[in-house]
Amino acid sequence: MTRMIWAATAAVALLGSGQASAFQPPAGTVAADKVAPAEKPTPATKTAPDGTTPEERSNTARLNAEQASRARQDNVTYQQEVSAAQQQFAHDQTVFAEETAAYEAEKARVAAMSAEERMKWEADAAACKGGDLTRCAKPVPPQPR
Repeated sequence: MTRMIWAATAAVALLGSGQASAFQPPAGTVAADKVAPAEKPTPATKTAPDGTTPEERSNTARLNAEQASRARQDNVTYQQEVSAAQQQFAHDQTVFAEETAAYEAEKARVAAMSAEERMKWEADAAACKGGDLTRCAKPVPPQPR
């Protein structure tokens, strides 16, 4: 029963691919007994030891070449995408490093400026407390409402 199902499945597959004329069911199956004996092959349709015809081998070679070509193109496309992603990553890392350095420099500048202003303020406050009224802060006039 399994051989008959396999033979029927193979026949349907070959019909779909246009190669049913070359199909020979396995010997000893019910399907093989119902098929008329094949015509004697002509030199143009001489089958190979594996039972394939030159046309089938040609089609197989053509399909294999097409698939190999698509696979090579897919590989090239993939390598280009990987390369582009690596370049983008390197660019992003460079931009991040530059922006971080600029941020850190600005932070250091502001901290230095704040420290300088605080030191000046502390010196003025100490001088004011010591009696130098010129260094005291001017009173802020009240704002009218």
